[in-house]
Amino acid sequence: MWFRSSAGRSAARLFATIYTKSGMVPTLSWTEDGVRFIDQTKLPLEESYVLATTYEQVAKIIVTMVVRGAPAIGVSAAYGIALGALKTKAESAQEFAPEFEKICARLAGTRPTAVNLFWAIDRMKALFAPLAGSGTPLDEIKHRLLAEAHAMYEEDIAACRTMGAFGGALLPKEGGVLTHCNAGALATCGYGTALGVIRAAVEQGKQIHVYADETRPFLQGARLTAWELMADGIATTVICDNMAASLMRAGKIQAVVVGADRIAANGDTANKIGTYNVAILAKEHGIPFYVAAPWSTIDLATPTGDAIPIEERPQVEVTHHAGKQLTPNGVGICNPAFDVTPAKYVTAIITERGVLRAPYTDSLREMELVAG
Repeated sequence: MWFRSSAGRSAARLFATIYTKSGMVPTLSWTEDGVRFIDQTKLPLEESYVLATTYEQVAKIIVTMVVRGAPAIGVSAAYGIALGALKTKAESAQEFAPEFEKICARLAGTRPTAVNLFWAIDRMKALFAPLAGSGTPLDEIKHRLLAEAHAMYEEDIAACRTMGAFGGALLPKEGGVLTHCNAGALATCGYGTALGVIRAAVEQGKQIHVYADETRPFLQGARLTAWELMADGIATTVICDNMAASLMRAGKIQAVVVGADRIAANGDTANKIGTYNVAILAKEHGIPFYVAAPWSTIDLATPTGDAIPIEERPQVEVTHHAGKQLTPNGVGICNPAFDVTPAKYVTAIITERGVLRAPYTDSLREMELVAG
């Protein structure tokens, strides 16, 4: 079920309507009717919402990038599973078990790179299995699954605020900070990862000017990052993806902070395509390159970035923009959604558990043992 509201409002009125200084964009929310998402494909010019009343609709919303960002995708999947459970016609946990597996498999098949998706699904599976095996009434299981999704939602917001405080301390007292793609409130359940670090730095009194890469071909930086930061009153300049080196050489950028969709056990980091370019440029210019992500993005089962699956997006995202064709008919198109930045380019990984530094094979394992 799709619905639209407040289309055509000015940007200023739109900001005032759905955004606050707390960075709490209503990325997704649970309602009595289903899961409500802000349609990120329409931002920044139109405020539209999508209501998913079935798990299949949640899956479609993830695939079409109405919702995006690794943490938000994970929580969306958890709510999709809860929604599937609430909608089932099964009368017992045993009868529902095959359907539960089908729901999980459908959501797991939506996007392959962001490990938060699989983390959330595995967490729901770990809850369901013992309950179903112990003969717990299905109504109670439904309640527990929904409560678990709610818990993930709240945990994500808390994690973003904590990592923001850790990361904010690393940014300079004043100067330019470059970010790539959108790792803000729109990519999470609120506040953001990379943008959470920037928000926290500003809250700490630092004078930050953000340079937001446009992030071709989906323009998450130009459309979404700029939209969020303008709403917060944080000075922001959008630049084309090929301008970063020039600005670094000119001394306008003092730090880089990005999000992540999966971090391998050795610190190799998968993030939006183009991140690898920025990391190399930062290294060449002696600029710190920080990665901010919740612990659910850490994938210790994947040894290096070479084993991270890279999603290939539809060619139309490159060939067309706003419905207009940009490329010649029949030309070859390559559209990987992510690239992998080798750990040697990462100055530090910022999580809600703390700031980790190289060698990441050791620091990530040690943090897992301490927190576990």
